[in-house]
Amino acid sequence: MLTPPPFKLAGTATFGGIGPQAHDGCCEPASDETAAAPSGSRLRLAELDTNFQCSVIGTCLTTAALRKLMARFIDVQDASDLDIHHEAVLLASHPGAASKALHKALDHEHAATLLRFSRVNEPQALLALWDEARRNGDIPGAYWALLTHRHADSPLRRKVFGDVHMLSHLVGAANRADIRRLVALEQANAGLRELAERQQERQLAQDMRLQELQRELDHTRQRLAAAQAAPAPAPAPADWIARAEAASAQVALQTQRREAAEQGLARALNSATQLREEAAYLRRHAATLSAELAATEAQLRELACGGAEANPATRADDRLAGRRILYVGGRPSSTPSIRALVERHGGEFRHHDGGLEDRKGLLVAQVGWAELVVFPVDCVDHDSVGSLKRLCARHGIAFWPLRSAGIGSFAAALAAAPSAESPRPDDTAHRPCPKHG
Repeated sequence: MLTPPPFKLAGTATFGGIGPQAHDGCCEPASDETAAAPSGSRLRLAELDTNFQCSVIGTCLTTAALRKLMARFIDVQDASDLDIHHEAVLLASHPGAASKALHKALDHEHAATLLRFSRVNEPQALLALWDEARRNGDIPGAYWALLTHRHADSPLRRKVFGDVHMLSHLVGAANRADIRRLVALEQANAGLRELAERQQERQLAQDMRLQELQRELDHTRQRLAAAQAAPAPAPAPADWIARAEAASAQVALQTQRREAAEQGLARALNSATQLREEAAYLRRHAATLSAELAATEAQLRELACGGAEANPATRADDRLAGRRILYVGGRPSSTPSIRALVERHGGEFRHHDGGLEDRKGLLVAQVGWAELVVFPVDCVDHDSVGSLKRLCARHGIAFWPLRSAGIGSFAAALAAAPSAESPRPDDTAHRPCPKHG
């Protein structure tokens, strides 16, 4: 969890050898009064600046872990995550049992990173380790290790403090954009649902009118049948003949109305069916986009927190580590991101463009190399899809057809796949393609 803290400072800081850093007063701790660590030891959590404590607790401990730990010191049953965070920061600023427990939990959570940082004793070396951790997404552990390192000076602490602050803005902006797209889809779905309900009301009204016309027609037919079954009457007066002709004309008129009503009902039923199909498609599409959004957010959290906060059900290591992934088709703009995701979690990645520039003959050898073949259906032609299916069936290799070439579709398929074992060919190798069948 990256919480934008209420920072306040001004001035220009210089970190040894890397030039001046201008600040606007929003991204530094309130003072430079962080205690110096005794020789050969690390700073304690209670010795850090209060704003450092707030940032460390919000960045380096998950909300679930913090709630469990704080239950030993306060009543957390009805407390919100923000309330628990505030209480933890307050207790961390005073030496005591709570501050020691928080420090111990942070050390335990990030023990491996602490060991790596303990091997250096120069600010420039610490900065290099921090930059490497940022590139690898290991922000929480590196942040805790550097802030408490005995050789980390004030300019270096302020720099990493500002880096974490800006990273929280980037993650928040990405989440807001995804939420706006989801809200727009939900609004469109609600409009379609309202349209379908109005169409259903019109259909019910037409059904009632049709039933009324049918009753009138049945009554007229009964009267006509009774009249036809009666003995031939004596020659009727002229007014009787006129009445019969009027009744016949009324029957013809009602018959015409009934036929028109039946045709209108058929059109209404057809329109309602189309609307229901469109609404069902939009619901499925919204569910797919929601799954892709959730998977993308999980990858963002895992990238930002180095896997410390990721849900085991969405961890990609169990699904990608040591596996050979062949990605066919796609877009040049998104393929590098998918490659980085696979390789970051220990998988091997190869790409074939489906025959645009790469020769299609190479596809056979690459399929034989792969354990899993993945392709977006919106960027691969029908012939290549057919060839891929036949090759995968022949070699007993699983494949995933993706809705689109975006990294969200890949992340969603990854989250939905079984972990710790490869998909079985008889389960996934013949799964229907969502575009080509």
